[in-house]
Amino acid sequence: MFLSVFDVFKIGIGPSSSHTMGPMVAASRFLDEILNGDWPRPSGYSVAGMTVSLHGSLAFTGIGHGTGRAVILGLMGHHPETVDPDAMDGIIAGVEADGKITPPGHPVYTFDPQTDLVFDRKTPLSGHANGMTFNAFDGDGRLLLKRIYYSIGGGFVVTELELEAMRTAKETPVEPGVPFPFHNAAEMLAMAQSSGLSIAEMKRANEETHQTRTALDKGLDGIWSAMSQCIDRGLSRDGVMPGGLNVARRAKAMHEKLQDEWKQNKVNPLLANDWLSVYAMAVNEENAAGGRIVTAPTNGAAGVIPATVRYYTQFHDGSDSKGIHDFILTAAAIGGIIKHNASISGAEVGCQGEVGSASAMAAAGLAAAMGGTPEQVENAAEIALEHHLGMTCDPVGGLVQVPCIERNALGAVKAVTAASLALKGDGTHFVPLDACIETMRQTGLDMNERYKETSEGGLAVNVVEC
Repeated sequence: MFLSVFDVFKIGIGPSSSHTMGPMVAASRFLDEILNGDWPRPSGYSVAGMTVSLHGSLAFTGIGHGTGRAVILGLMGHHPETVDPDAMDGIIAGVEADGKITPPGHPVYTFDPQTDLVFDRKTPLSGHANGMTFNAFDGDGRLLLKRIYYSIGGGFVVTELELEAMRTAKETPVEPGVPFPFHNAAEMLAMAQSSGLSIAEMKRANEETHQTRTALDKGLDGIWSAMSQCIDRGLSRDGVMPGGLNVARRAKAMHEKLQDEWKQNKVNPLLANDWLSVYAMAVNEENAAGGRIVTAPTNGAAGVIPATVRYYTQFHDGSDSKGIHDFILTAAAIGGIIKHNASISGAEVGCQGEVGSASAMAAAGLAAAMGGTPEQVENAAEIALEHHLGMTCDPVGGLVQVPCIERNALGAVKAVTAASLALKGDGTHFVPLDACIETMRQTGLDMNERYKETSEGGLAVNVVEC
């Protein structure tokens, strides 16, 4: 099983990888399908207009997550990794005013967001909770092309056929050419023991079948640079976050207080936790504002890993670029296992799949960066994930703000604690990581849909009603 580190950590925009980045990618794929897809084209056909319907969780929380905006941007030819966040409002306003989309390389298509973009809460699609239907019509209103896409978490988008193929191929290697094609943690540990390599070294060997070492290291530096810049932006901005809840940014003020304490050498037994929290909150406040973000493994959980890496560089004397590379590679390996065997989608398994997965990845990465054995790394991931099991996804107002921002802070604190506990042992522990991942999968299946990013239960209901 091979999932590249650059698939796990993707640069995009907030506030949601599944509800914002995914729909933008789906819209881009539909545009490409119109021009280059293998579908029956009637004689003299001409696509004149489009409609889009959003289903399941995308319909219930799509407004707060910016899903409709993302669809419009995607249909205008923009991509999550390159779109200018400062230009988005103007682009969307132009489409709303004109009722037309003008993607590069295409003719002008009619698309009025008021009527052609539907949030369909009554018709869930069978493949996944995050479903989208794109339709293309000729000038007489005849349907020419229909495609269903699913946003399966972390910015990953698949068609109906691709989703079915993924489920059928669960037991077969996806990339037989890589030297360490582990499908689960047990295989990963067995390969590490037989090869004498660390998890980061095995992940590196897999990545280097697709690119040079120089390119890989440059890419890893790029991931951390984007994460670090996001922290810094979040620490420099204040004000109220968009969406209507009137939630104020707190990271900047908290950071200023911490800096004052730091300069005065005040004794603070919670110092590490405070820095972890402020870094994580800075990232997720940026995400909530629709800024540039890195999926880690999702946008809703994007603060945990950057906060833990920054903690490593700030509080550990032996921190260096190799440690950061090992951290990111190890975190990606754990994230790939979780995604392959369970889910990283809040709409599918709740927040245990987002912040829980991020915390497990961060714990494993930190343990690796601090010299932990593969067994200790696996133990760290298990500890962190185990103590997020059952966590619901219940965003108030459908916005990635409450309780999401603080959950990232606590996810980072748990990650560091889990790594510390694991490093103080020899890697021997009672619950294997694979058992914990399977438990998360089963818990997600049992979880009521109200608690899976629909904002129909939990805090999303009770905060409003109280």
